[in-house]
Amino acid sequence: MLILISSYVFYGWWDWRFLILIVISSLVDFLVGKAIDKTENKGKRKSFLAISLFVNLGFLVYFKYTNFFIDTFVDAFTLFGKNIEISTLNIILPVGISFYTFQTLSYTIDIYRNQLKSTNNALAFFSFVAFFPQLVAGPIERASHLLPQFYKTYKFNYVQIKSGLLLIAFGLFKKMVIADRAAIIVNQVYNSPNDYKGIEAIIATILFAFQIYCDFSAYSDIAIGTARTMGFDLMKNFDSPYFSKSITEFWRRWHISLSTWFRDYVYIPLGGSRKGKYKTYANLFIVFLVSGLWHGAAINFVIWGAIHGLIMVLEKATYKSRIKLYKSLGLDKNSFSNRLFFASITFIVVCFAWVFFRADTFANAWTLIGSIFDNNFIILFTDQIYELGLEKGNLVILLVFMVLLLFFEVIHNRKSVASLLNKQSIIFRWSTYVAVIMVIIIFGVYGGEDKSQFIYFQF
Repeated sequence: MLILISSYVFYGWWDWRFLILIVISSLVDFLVGKAIDKTENKGKRKSFLAISLFVNLGFLVYFKYTNFFIDTFVDAFTLFGKNIEISTLNIILPVGISFYTFQTLSYTIDIYRNQLKSTNNALAFFSFVAFFPQLVAGPIERASHLLPQFYKTYKFNYVQIKSGLLLIAFGLFKKMVIADRAAIIVNQVYNSPNDYKGIEAIIATILFAFQIYCDFSAYSDIAIGTARTMGFDLMKNFDSPYFSKSITEFWRRWHISLSTWFRDYVYIPLGGSRKGKYKTYANLFIVFLVSGLWHGAAINFVIWGAIHGLIMVLEKATYKSRIKLYKSLGLDKNSFSNRLFFASITFIVVCFAWVFFRADTFANAWTLIGSIFDNNFIILFTDQIYELGLEKGNLVILLVFMVLLLFFEVIHNRKSVASLLNKQSIIFRWSTYVAVIMVIIIFGVYGGEDKSQFIYFQF
């Protein structure tokens, strides 16, 4: 009861009216789950599932995509020389609706598939849907993993609480010290794309890659850490994605809760890889188009998803031929030089796609891409680089902590940093904890809604 009330207060603090949506979604799926579980009739089970899909996706489509469909409709007529005037609606997008909608849908779909039994514990189910640590930006939990945890009683656990607090601190470090500092340059360049070109656009795009990773993974760390202090276990959402050696691997490491959700509830139902290679390629591409649209109701996000989908299809289609090529050339794909090469190529492709993700409009994205090849690399060696928004001291701080983050992730990929830290003396451990807190306090960026708001709140 305390968790449910806390979650509703937390969500209602933004706008209490949208609590009605989350309560309706929870109530519908609680009743639908029980109804599906009580019947073996396939027709009735499908009908009940359809109710869940209609209500949840109906809310999502109305609040998130109505204006997008109106604009697309108007633009389509404009292409054929017909100008029609239809004004968009004044619709506010409820925070986190994309996340909790997918979370609650996992419950009814899994029951329909006979992979989960319905619950009679309404308090536990409503708490599962509205669980405040990950309510507004994930990780998107499955009912099969998180819901049973609400049936248990948790007692004070020092080890878990300390582990959770350390994860929260690490999230605050990534968000406040790196992401919010990088946002200063990113916002300045992307908000005025016609004023910047060449290396300036490249710098802003690379910094956005770090900003969105440190921003979004920070939220996940804080959510997982907060849940852990109360005894709950949330799934891992990021796994050093920029060390990926292909786009396929990137999506195994980036926003894991979303990519696995689309795999299990969209890709596999479409047929997955069971109906021939061309159907597999089409399914992959469709999933990434939908993923792009899930992120935002704009053509930019669709293009971003299409880029990733296209590369995924190409990687899958050429996998065997590439393996043969490596063997014929005597290349060791796992050597350090080759891993570095493929990771660099993957990062470049990801950054190219990020341009469409970050730009406010397609025109702005195209302007930035077109200006990348303008030769103005000289600013790297002049004070002109400080005109991007960060003066010398802050730029050095940003670069130092970005390098330290990469170093940390290299170590963490080999062995858990937490386990290594626990092996050290108590003086060393607590000195490290205090140092991290002081770094956040001293070097954190404060103030300014454009920097402090988590990026994925808008989705």
